[in-house]
Amino acid sequence: MNLYRGCTHGCIYCDSRSRCYHMDHAFEDIEVKENALTLLEDALRRKRSACMLGTGAMTDPYIPLESELGYVRGALSLALRYGFGFTLQTKSDRVLRDIDLLQAINERTKCVVQMTLTTYDEALCRKLEPNVCTTSARFAALQKLREAGIPTIVWLSPILPFINDTEENILGILRYCAEAKVKGVICFGMGVTLREGNREYFFAQLDRVFPGMKEQYIRTFGLSYENTSPRNAELMRLYHAFCEEHGMMHDNAEIFTYLRTFTEKSDETQLCLF
Repeated sequence: MNLYRGCTHGCIYCDSRSRCYHMDHAFEDIEVKENALTLLEDALRRKRSACMLGTGAMTDPYIPLESELGYVRGALSLALRYGFGFTLQTKSDRVLRDIDLLQAINERTKCVVQMTLTTYDEALCRKLEPNVCTTSARFAALQKLREAGIPTIVWLSPILPFINDTEENILGILRYCAEAKVKGVICFGMGVTLREGNREYFFAQLDRVFPGMKEQYIRTFGLSYENTSPRNAELMRLYHAFCEEHGMMHDNAEIFTYLRTFTEKSDETQLCLF
């Protein structure tokens, strides 16, 4: 589910700007689904068996507007009340506001926080993702979630060719993951996808932040959907080897199965937590 449509994080590569998603208004003009929680409660009440709920695939649930409206917190409260699991994707340390509910859900069933990390360098992060907290703050959030017993998954995506596709960057992010003891790291390859809508925005941002880079993309990839880093093979070997060495899941299918699988803890297991 997506409780909002549109985003104000300003990430220069955002796929959700693609025209195929039929956004009929400016992307930064957030569309609020005012009856979302009413519909969600009705759906949860009707379901015969519990399952995992998810949000954040299209719009980061912790945009600034969430601080005012609290829709995500409302959804988490409903999940807890009706005994459903929950997983969410975010780039924001605002997720820590709801750590009480995340922990309560995880003690009863399963709650997983997925955090996107794209670049280890703080200055570069501010260029790629200008209106959201930087990687160091997300790392701190991952540590606090771990301390609360909440499992985490990191998305290593996207890795932009000629910008953050370096061994130093990948190792920096993966070391953060290992230190925060994340359960797994999702990576679909070192590169970025571009299609109508987000390509034009991305190229405009390259002109603004990385002059001359747009021309290098066009020379290398044309107008391809998949823009794979020339260093993909070596960086993917590094990613898999590091995750294997540090006991982090790195098979995407295995991670998605884990995220989808609902588990309900017994009373005995819950008591052990205390």
